[in-house]
Amino acid sequence: MMGVTQAIYNFLVAALKKSFVQRFLQWMELLDPTNLVLSIEKIEKSRQLLLTNQDASRHDVEDQRIQEAWKRSLSTVHPDSSKLIPVPFRPSAFLPFTAPMVFLSLLSVKNLKSMILPQVSFYTYTTAFNIINGNASYNRQPYESILLGTGVIASSTFFGLLPRFLQLRFSLNNILTRKALPVVFLTQVSAVNVIASRSFEPSRGIEVMDKEGNVIGYSRKAGTKAVKDTATSRAVLFGTSAFIPEVFSYFFKRTQFFQQYPWSLWTLKLSCTILVMGLMVPVSFSIFPQTGRIQCSMLEKEIQSATQEPELFYNRGV
Repeated sequence: MMGVTQAIYNFLVAALKKSFVQRFLQWMELLDPTNLVLSIEKIEKSRQLLLTNQDASRHDVEDQRIQEAWKRSLSTVHPDSSKLIPVPFRPSAFLPFTAPMVFLSLLSVKNLKSMILPQVSFYTYTTAFNIINGNASYNRQPYESILLGTGVIASSTFFGLLPRFLQLRFSLNNILTRKALPVVFLTQVSAVNVIASRSFEPSRGIEVMDKEGNVIGYSRKAGTKAVKDTATSRAVLFGTSAFIPEVFSYFFKRTQFFQQYPWSLWTLKLSCTILVMGLMVPVSFSIFPQTGRIQCSMLEKEIQSATQEPELFYNRGV
């Protein structure tokens, strides 16, 4: 682990001491939409600044230039590979892309065909996001990621469409099944999507390091924990973001305003979805630290025998 990757690792390990509120405030900065339009020149200058200040995370946190360099690097550079994250798949792009897709995927429809495109779009984006922002410390070929992603998109889309098919096929008009079923499926499929799209991590193992950033080995158990924690956070994100707008819509339909302006339901539901996701994205990203911590005694025997450290660290991903 060298260069800016080492600097980012040191910073993220130090961030383990932060509380949930501190992580939330940090993610609010990293999710700033202006991070999507940063020029490569500005990003490279930030990386060079961190390279020349290896102890920046410990001694220069009050330096405005260092703070800005961390913000730019953490929001644009992958901590494992030190490569730039493609603009559409940076964390700050997650909300603008997924919020409209979640809204469209939960609309009531009269035929299944109109739901195919929103579902395909949503799961194509989230699958790519999960793969790109997952742990990248293990060996994989580009064609493996493409084949895996294609299979995950197809299966996720199928299960995402399943509740709509059941509603149309069996005329499920009960309010509970009509509204709750899509929310439940979206929550579960989103979590499973993370597990499936990052399935190489538990099967091949990911790097585990000591507090100095020295790689001790590759652990499948750490990979399993990283994927499980991320899947949990994604279930919280999409479950809450789908549930609250449905509840608001249910009560809004009983108001006199809706009776006079039925079209306003769409506006309310879209606004509510964006507002809830705007809060839940940083909340879900903050539930677990980006750098995970695991007791050495829980890892494979070959890793336990390779170090005397009581705990090791790994990149959980986003």
